Amino acid sequence: MAEIAIELLNIDKRFGDVHANRDVSLSIYQGSIHGIIGENGAGKSTLMSILYGYYQADKGSIRVRQKEVNIRNSHDAIRLGIGMVHQHFMLVDNFSVLENIVLGAEGGFVLKGGMAAARDHLKRLNQDYGLEVDPDAIVGELGVGLQQRVEILKALYRGAEVLILDEPTAVLTPQEADHLFRILRALRDQGKTVVIITHKLREVIDVTDHVTVMRAGEVVGNVLTKEVDTEQLADLMVGRKVNLKVEKRQSEPGAVVLDVQQINLQDARGVQLLQNISFQLRAGEIVGIAGVSGNGQSELLEVLAGTMAANSGRVMYRGEDLLAISTTRPKAALFREKGIAHIPEDRSREGLVKTFPVFENCMLGYHRQPDIQKGWWLNRQALVEKAKGFISRFDVRPTNPLLRVGQLSGGNQQKVVLAREIDSNPDVLLIGQPTRGVDIGAIEFIHQQLVALRDAGKAILLVSVELDEILALSDRIIVMAGGQLTGEVPAHEATATGLGCLMGGVQS
Repeated sequence: MAEIAIELLNIDKRFGDVHANRDVSLSIYQGSIHGIIGENGAGKSTLMSILYGYYQADKGSIRVRQKEVNIRNSHDAIRLGIGMVHQHFMLVDNFSVLENIVLGAEGGFVLKGGMAAARDHLKRLNQDYGLEVDPDAIVGELGVGLQQRVEILKALYRGAEVLILDEPTAVLTPQEADHLFRILRALRDQGKTVVIITHKLREVIDVTDHVTVMRAGEVVGNVLTKEVDTEQLADLMVGRKVNLKVEKRQSEPGAVVLDVQQINLQDARGVQLLQNISFQLRAGEIVGIAGVSGNGQSELLEVLAGTMAANSGRVMYRGEDLLAISTTRPKAALFREKGIAHIPEDRSREGLVKTFPVFENCMLGYHRQPDIQKGWWLNRQALVEKAKGFISRFDVRPTNPLLRVGQLSGGNQQKVVLAREIDSNPDVLLIGQPTRGVDIGAIEFIHQQLVALRDAGKAILLVSVELDEILALSDRIIVMAGGQLTGEVPAHEATATGLGCLMGGVQS
C-alpha cells in the first residue's frame, strides 16, 4: 500500500448561504493520479483551493505526509510541496517562458546568476518530463497547450511534489490532451502525486488511479478507477441515471436561412485566416464544424456574428447581405436584432461581464426589450425575475441572481450565456464549444436543448473541438483546416478516422 501524501479531514466551507464543502474527507496516495469529479458547483475547486491556501476552511484539518499543517496561503502550500495549475493560466503574456517560471522566485537582487541556474534547472525538468518548452519563447505567442506546460514547469521549479490541475483539458485539442496525459504519467512514474479536477469521464477512466466523486459539496464516492466505468461515475455524479447518448430523430431541413458566400479574412499582418468559405445553413438542422482548434472556426463564428469584419464575401440572411449593411451601431447588435444569436467560445471574455451580477448578465445584448426597459431606465425587478426563470430552467447554481457571475463555476457561467441566448428565440444560433468545462448532467441538458431548438425549426451552427459532440449532435458536418473547408459529409456517414483525415488538411 502506497503512503498517503495528502489527507483532508472533515473539511467544511461556506460562502454566505452557499455551503460549498460539507464535512469532506479524502486521502490522496503518493505516486498516483487522483481524479476529483462532480457537477458544476459540487465543491471540487473550492476543496482544492483550500488545499492550496486560497481559502481557509471553516472547520476540518489537512495532513501532508502524515503531519497536520496549517495552510494559510499559497506560499505555505508551495513550501509544503503543493503546486496548482489553474483553468485560467496565471502567466504574463509578454514575458518569456523562463521569466514567467522564475517570477516570484528569482532568488535575490542579483538576477544574472539566478537566471543561469534557473535555465539549467528548466532544461533538466524539460528532459525529465518531456515538456518540450523553449525557455526563450514569449508566452503570449504560445498555444494554450504549451502555456499549460509552462504552468506545470512553474510548479515543478518551485519543488512541487503534489500537483493540482483544475480542468486541465478544458481548452486543449485532443492531441494536446494526449500529450498532457503522457506528461502526467511521467510525473507519476517518477513519484509525483497528481490531482485532476475534471468533468470528462473518459479522461478520468484513461488517466487516473483513484477517483473521488462529489455532489452538492459532499463526497459520494471514493473508488479505484479500474473498478468503475463511465456510466457508473456519471450516475454517482448526478445522483440519477444519465443518458450519455444524444437522442434525436432524423432532421427535416427547411429553407436556407444563412447562405455564406466566398468569405475571406486576413489579419493585420496579412495572414489569411479564412479562405473562400462557402456553405448554407437551413432551418431545422444542426451543422457541425469540426477541426483542430486554431484553424479558422473561431474567426468564422465571429464574422457570422458581426463581431469581426471580413475582407470580402457575403452573408445572405433571408435574402439580405448582412455584411453590406451600413450602420453606426455595432454590427453584432444589428445581427442579434435580426435573429442571429451567438454563444461565443470564450464565455469569460466575450459572453459575460464577470464583475456584473447574474441578473445583469442575463440581459446583456437584449437590454432594449420592452419587458425589461422602463422609459430611459431598466426595470430591475423584471430583470431579477427573468434571471430567476433562467436559473430555474437551466439549473444554475448557486440560485442567487444577485451574485457576481464571476463567483459562479465555469460551467454555471456557461449556463447563464446559454439561457440568455436560447431565450431570445433566435432563427439562427451560432454556438462555440457549448459544453466546455461543463459537467455530464449539464452536457445532457444542453444537448437536449439544442436538439429541441433544431426540432422547432431553428438553424444551428455548432463549433466544437470535441469530435464525439460533433458526431452526436450534427446532421451535416463541415471540416476546416488551415482556414479552408476541406470537406462536408452527412453525419450518418461520418467516421472519426475520416474526419481526422479532413482535419489534417486532406481534402475530400
